[in-house]
Amino acid sequence: MSDSPPAAAPGTVSYALSAQYVKDLSFENPRSPQVFAMAGQQPQVAVAVGVSINKLNDTAYEVVLTLNADAKHNEEPVFVIELAYAGVVVASGQAPTEHLQPLLMIEIPRQLFPFARAILSNTTRDGGFPPLLLQPVDFEALYRQQQQQGQAAPSSPIPGKAGAA
Repeated sequence: MSDSPPAAAPGTVSYALSAQYVKDLSFENPRSPQVFAMAGQQPQVAVAVGVSINKLNDTAYEVVLTLNADAKHNEEPVFVIELAYAGVVVASGQAPTEHLQPLLMIEIPRQLFPFARAILSNTTRDGGFPPLLLQPVDFEALYRQQQQQGQAAPSSPIPGKAGAA
């Protein structure tokens, strides 16, 4: 893939998702092998989703999709999985902030999610459990919730820190 995005029409953002990668992956099965004696009993699974942006330079951004799942049975841990799945986005230099922030916080996570979901599913299956099948996430609602909580305020158009990955 090319690192330079195609030319954009006025008022739009042109971008290229130039790389995708596992930034961090952790799977814990703290009660093995005893947990496998509970065959047929479904654990309660809590899932948390987050999105963060790291500005790499004037036109490149790292978008990190964080998925955490904590499975418990009768308050006892069954498994814990944490995944940070990232993508590098190269956007056009003239991208207006009001178009760039929703792209980075909604559209790019939407594109990364199927790959991250597959990694979680495969990892839980490889850990001896049924695959964890996450439902699609409404990243637009997550973005609006973050804005309301002040985490992605318009005065701070690109959350995260500047620097190299």
